[in-house]
Amino acid sequence: MTPMPAKRFMAFAYGFRPFFLLAGLYAAGSMAAWIWLLPRGATPMSSLPPQLWHGHEMIFGFIAAAIAGFMLTAVPSWTGERGFAGRPLIVLTALWLAGRVAFAIGDALPIEALIVAELLFVPGLIIVLAPPIMRSSNRNWPLLLVLLAFWCGDAAFTHAALSGRIALASSALRGSIDLVLILITIIGGRIIPAFTGNALRARGAVVTMRSPRALEAAVFALTVGYVFADVAAPFGKVTGVVAAAAALAHFLRLSGWRGLRSWREPIVWILHAGYAWLPIGLALKAILVLTGASWAVHWQHALGAGAAGTMIMAVMTRASLGHTGRPLRVSRLIVAAYAMLIASVFLRVFGGSVLQLAYASTITTAGALWILAFLLYSSVYTPILLGPRADGKPG
Repeated sequence: MTPMPAKRFMAFAYGFRPFFLLAGLYAAGSMAAWIWLLPRGATPMSSLPPQLWHGHEMIFGFIAAAIAGFMLTAVPSWTGERGFAGRPLIVLTALWLAGRVAFAIGDALPIEALIVAELLFVPGLIIVLAPPIMRSSNRNWPLLLVLLAFWCGDAAFTHAALSGRIALASSALRGSIDLVLILITIIGGRIIPAFTGNALRARGAVVTMRSPRALEAAVFALTVGYVFADVAAPFGKVTGVVAAAAALAHFLRLSGWRGLRSWREPIVWILHAGYAWLPIGLALKAILVLTGASWAVHWQHALGAGAAGTMIMAVMTRASLGHTGRPLRVSRLIVAAYAMLIASVFLRVFGGSVLQLAYASTITTAGALWILAFLLYSSVYTPILLGPRADGKPG
């Protein structure tokens, strides 16, 4: 009989542990704060409307934590170097928490202190990640540039928010979520076909993932082109055309990954469901820009809450199992969390514009489903993230 591993506090034993824990808790907590703040029309920063505070905390709180957890776990695998643990993770966690506290108390802080607290985390993450990537001459070094651009978006937002320049703050958020789309395009293109193929082959299926080089090149070029167009002229006709072309390219890419054959594997199909919001969001953006159709107005939530939020849930639930020596099977509670998250995004994107639900009802219901989804995730995965590996190995 295999002895049970000793119970130890493992929060800083590997890169995904602290940040996947914080991402889940903050996804739920910041959404609850947003629902509470919205009818009051105020935020901890008097110069910042509730919608922009919410957008900032979703992107630079929730999404940034998830990106950190993924990168701190993936880079050692990509480079063959030792995983990050201990002091670097403690420092990065403290920097992330400092930024969240700064935006939670806002006006109570001197402006200089708020700026420093908010803008140290991503540079700290780059400093930790850069040496192993550069030492290995790894092909992933462009991801460091994406992180740097992501930090620039946060810096631009923080400056704009503190100076009352609401339009610039909104543009900074839009540009930052665009950068997240590039990460989803790159990382999704690696993990989704690989994980899907592995799952189908384990069931005895003979399967080949279709992803022609020409299509891959088109997907990347059109996604980057969309980002530049969206920053330069977010509602220009050229942006609409590029968004439409990018949506088609992403749809064709996704269709070659055999997602419909993975319906028996929730831990796999949730990856496809998350990625599907990427072409949906781009298509909605194109429809809004090119036709003015009001029902497509919530394209940003399709990309942010849909593509980013669902992909994050998918990756966190899978990676946390695999990297703690557990079987790659999710519980019924997590399948319920998947369903709640998908329903939340659908309501937020289409509830008011298509289903004609009242705005307050849409926000409250979609927000409640989002909160429940991430609370379920946190309830199941907190013991996993804080405890030892099931196989007794380190990390």
